[in-house]
Amino acid sequence: MNGQNLLKQQTVTRIFQQHYLWLCSRLAFRTGCNHSAEDIAAETFLRVWMLPDPTAIREPRALLTTIAQRLMYETWRRRDLEKAYLQSLSLVPEELHPSPQEQLMLIQSLVAIDRLLEGLSRQARSVFVLSQLEGLTYVQIQQRLGLSLGRIHQLMAQALRCCYLGLEE
Repeated sequence: MNGQNLLKQQTVTRIFQQHYLWLCSRLAFRTGCNHSAEDIAAETFLRVWMLPDPTAIREPRALLTTIAQRLMYETWRRRDLEKAYLQSLSLVPEELHPSPQEQLMLIQSLVAIDRLLEGLSRQARSVFVLSQLEGLTYVQIQQRLGLSLGRIHQLMAQALRCCYLGLEE
């Protein structure tokens, strides 16, 4: 292990030892579950480890709080997407349900799409979902959302641009 990696390991270890229990108790209060808190705290420290230079951290609790909050929001968004997917699936006859593996892949795809569209307005996201996931035409979207066709084209272009840019990364 070279000197830089050793310093990185020592820094992350020190931050972990000093702040792990604090972060877990804070997260347990927010989530209402010790197990979820520990999972989020572990993922938070993994993200700290993946930072290019953890030795540059000056306010560890502020950074840990920010990373943990983002992870909580990601978890909640994923749960909401899963719930919406399973609710939609309940409307389909059981013999047409995808296998559990296909369901997992679909949920993971929905989460990835949600992440790609994160910076868009609610309208743009709705237009994209109605077009790409529900298969509605622009005229049907116009009727459902009460938007002009020009606006639908504009919002769809924004959403597709967001997807392409996200895939390039």
